[in-house]
Amino acid sequence: MTREGPPRAAEAVAPLSGSVLAEAAVVFAVVLSVHAAVWDRYSWCAVALAVQAFYVQYKWDRLLQQGNAVFQFRVAANSGLLPASVVMPLFGLVVKQRCQAAENPHFERFGVVVAATGMAVALFSSVLALGITRPVPTNTCAISGLAGGVILYVMRHSLSVGEVIEVLEVLLIFVYLNMILLYLLPRCFTPGEALLVLGGFSFLLNQLIKRSLTVVETQGDPVDCFLLVVVVGMVLLGVFFSTLFVFMDSGTWASSIFFHLMTCVLGLGVVLPWLHWLTRRNPLLWLLQFLFQTDTRVYLLAYWSLLAALACLVVLYQNAKRAASECKKHQAPTIARKYFHFLVVATYIPGIIFDRPLLYVAATVCLAVFIFLEYVRYFRIKPLGHPLRSLLALFLDERDSGPLILTHIYLLLGMSLPIWLVPRPCAQKGSLGGARALVPYAGVLAVGVGDTVASIFGSTMGEIRWPGTKKTFEGTMTSIFAQIISVALILVFDSGVDLNCGYAWILGSISTVSLLEAYTTQIDNLLLPLYLLILLMA
Repeated sequence: MTREGPPRAAEAVAPLSGSVLAEAAVVFAVVLSVHAAVWDRYSWCAVALAVQAFYVQYKWDRLLQQGNAVFQFRVAANSGLLPASVVMPLFGLVVKQRCQAAENPHFERFGVVVAATGMAVALFSSVLALGITRPVPTNTCAISGLAGGVILYVMRHSLSVGEVIEVLEVLLIFVYLNMILLYLLPRCFTPGEALLVLGGFSFLLNQLIKRSLTVVETQGDPVDCFLLVVVVGMVLLGVFFSTLFVFMDSGTWASSIFFHLMTCVLGLGVVLPWLHWLTRRNPLLWLLQFLFQTDTRVYLLAYWSLLAALACLVVLYQNAKRAASECKKHQAPTIARKYFHFLVVATYIPGIIFDRPLLYVAATVCLAVFIFLEYVRYFRIKPLGHPLRSLLALFLDERDSGPLILTHIYLLLGMSLPIWLVPRPCAQKGSLGGARALVPYAGVLAVGVGDTVASIFGSTMGEIRWPGTKKTFEGTMTSIFAQIISVALILVFDSGVDLNCGYAWILGSISTVSLLEAYTTQIDNLLLPLYLLILLMA
């Protein structure tokens, strides 16, 4: 979807804005802080990658301003290449260190592969930006080439042949997904968000393929396999129907019946057998036994059902207010949208304290439901397609400029990723003591508490704005204070958390992520928990 650029007179290159420089400064502070704690030879790769991503981000921003990007990206945001490029490498390096401390060589190698994969997809995105920039930026190309050379030199003896092939497989999947999804879904992502979301999904898909091909007689962990198969299956279901509905009208009753039938066929005929192949167990029987295994799980499921009903009532109540106001452009206020943040905090904290495996599985099921309902809304599948469009339109903001509504899915991902990502074998033997004991709460602190408080207090009481942004100093300070209070409450109610005098690192991590929230234009529901997760694990 290439578009012609503006006239020559409008092609003057604007200098880097203060907000972009401030965001870059915060990201570099995170990179240096992490490597001050976990420094090894791979750290040179991450630092070199961050430097080249900073230079290439400027080129992406210029392409977006001129309308010369290959795909149509989300408007009202910068490219976000720098904050997205360092996430996977940093996460891989901290996982490597934690699993090395836990004496788990398998997941230690897994961390190295994650870091190498993150660097590969980030370098590809940089090459894509430089390849379509006219004139070709000589200095930036030289810096990118130098950074790539440093990464190849340092990593040259770090990966086995099989691991190199695995990295190349993920890169190939990432390239194809970029071409398909960015074409089908214009204006849904920034370049950085596409790198983060599609890079993570490409790695997930490759892991699922790898497990499916290597499983023989040993059964995999049903909890881990459940996440892999459900997420990959739901995304591939969307790609299938997007291709199919190019040739037929999705809004008719015939198409809607076909959609539901095909969803059942693919679920029962592909997803369930796939799970059975990986786990050597009946997936439905395992899920029922897992959900109702203890009385605590029954109570948690009943409590979460009440919260889900309350969330539906909030949506209906806000739409009733819009109907009563007789204003077609009426939008839900910031506080009303943050109701859902309070609800997810009330959902996740009991799950983290009392039963994390149940929360792991329940979040996976909830993600599948969210994705399915978004397909129903997007394709206008009867009978719920049009009602969902009307009900959810009230809660849209400038981040939902594309055909998909993704903010609620990003909220769920941001809260769940700290539960999903940390390998459980590496969370044993005391490897998650000190500040690392707060890793499962990273989403709750960064998004559920920090972002919510910053938004509410900033919009209602804030007067002093951070330079170049709409965010306020008061909002950031109250966000930091609220997260500190939340940490104190976690210490009171969760006996398994022992910070062991890591208070200075926790305060620094929370403050740094809060500053990133003030300056980033990326989806903070997804980005902030990942950064806080990385800092706490380091």
